[in-house]
Amino acid sequence: MANQIAMTTNNVLLPERIQKLVHALSNGVYERENTIRLCLLAALSGESVFLLGPPGIAKSYIAKRLIEAFDDSQFFEYLMTRFSTPEEVFGPLSIQELKDNGKYVRLTEGYLPTADVVFLDEIWKAGPAILNTLLTVVNERVFRNGSEVLPVPMRLLVTASNELPEPDSGLDALYDRMLVRIFVNRIQEKSNFKRLLTGDSGETEISIGSDISIKAHEYEQWQRQIDNVSLSDDVFEKIYALKMLLEREAEEEGNNFPSEELYISDRRWKKAVRLLKASAFFNGRHDVNPVDLLLLQECLWHSPESRNVVTQVMRRFAQEICFNQQEALAIADEANEDSRELAEEIKDVLGHTAETELSMRKEKNRIDLAGARRYSVNMANNLVKFVMLDTNPSVSEKEKGDSRWVYVDANEFEKKIKNGACDVYGYVNKNPNLCMLKFDVDGEHRLVIKDIANRPVPVAIAGIDDNDPNTFTEWQTRNEASIAKIEEAKHLIRVARTQINAALPHHFANSELLELLANSITDAEETLQRQTTKFEKGAFRTRMLTEYFE
Repeated sequence: MANQIAMTTNNVLLPERIQKLVHALSNGVYERENTIRLCLLAALSGESVFLLGPPGIAKSYIAKRLIEAFDDSQFFEYLMTRFSTPEEVFGPLSIQELKDNGKYVRLTEGYLPTADVVFLDEIWKAGPAILNTLLTVVNERVFRNGSEVLPVPMRLLVTASNELPEPDSGLDALYDRMLVRIFVNRIQEKSNFKRLLTGDSGETEISIGSDISIKAHEYEQWQRQIDNVSLSDDVFEKIYALKMLLEREAEEEGNNFPSEELYISDRRWKKAVRLLKASAFFNGRHDVNPVDLLLLQECLWHSPESRNVVTQVMRRFAQEICFNQQEALAIADEANEDSRELAEEIKDVLGHTAETELSMRKEKNRIDLAGARRYSVNMANNLVKFVMLDTNPSVSEKEKGDSRWVYVDANEFEKKIKNGACDVYGYVNKNPNLCMLKFDVDGEHRLVIKDIANRPVPVAIAGIDDNDPNTFTEWQTRNEASIAKIEEAKHLIRVARTQINAALPHHFANSELLELLANSITDAEETLQRQTTKFEKGAFRTRMLTEYFE
């Protein structure tokens, strides 16, 4: 029981410990923080790294630093040439063993088979004998030494080159095992370049305290715990969506590279998912968060050309799909369009149309209010009710806010409206004070009332235009469906905000891509807020329509 409590406590403190470790490893290294973070994650999950870039940009220095993260560990590095021999990498043959026992055995101490962190520079220059043996080591973590099969303690293999393996060279299998692929460029920022040139040393000494260095037993324990991290169906769907995006991109015409360079093997996807689980675990979580998926940017490219495509796809993925931003806004757009169409239909069906007649060779408007319901306000009894069919700032300077209905004297209105635009005293909403109202008949003979911005608002007459209860019921059903869509969109964005907050700070994700993702969620929140404000006014009016006619 005590051991379980201690294990839980250690795991709770693990993210802070990893953060300190990343900071210590990155100290004094310019523009290599993302590379070091990814290499550390690869080491913590037992995966291999390929660094692509020109000579002299600290690729070996990065690998040497990573050995400091592990307590009591061995480092092996080698610069490959076409003349390199297996003895230089895996150890020389034991002459004594061959002489005494006739066995072909290597002395591996101090060579790759006994190292915890391995750096192999110019990897593709090595001969087939070295690369074939290396493939077995990477695949199975064992080294066949004569008749013995020895476990290889290698936690991280870092390979580097300024070129890619030649096509049809037979190296695709080994290259595919390099899960994390990072392009390392020269220092770009002027200030960092100056610090590099004027600093005391290009290779700052680092010191990793025993409190944060990784012990062998911890490493083994973590490997088992990583496999217990869960991958939800929702996150799987995001991964599958990314897979579909890349496959569609591979089919696009106009790419200046073979479509095979965007081919991603099932094995690579499976290993990448374990890397995502490792990311979640070392960030202190029990399940993979969509933010972890940003790490796939450095797992899915094959060449510099395909890397550019993957980068663009990942940017789109981060901005639109990673947290359902595009889906949420599309649902909100659909709800707004449904609401707009419903509002237009309500205006077309309920909007009162004036009849016309000729009198003295002049066209007159005729509004027959005989069938309209009568209302009383204060001492006035012969009032009819006009219901506004559109949102408005108000139809009177004395009554601020959205006007829902007005009451006017039936006889006075019938007389004045005959000549078109007219001013009539009436009451707005539930305000018992009289105010001046402006009515008109537009070019399509629709009866309208002017709001304080002099914009026409179509109106319906209570008792005349609202006699079909089935239609009102149908409108309410459609309105509630639109409201449900808006609520779904808001829910998706709330979940997105909650999930990204739960994933921050993130110790391994590319900072630029992470910022892009965070900004996209903020933009989606603001866009949805604007859409919701406009939508809610119309939806509320439709929901209350029956009450307005009462």
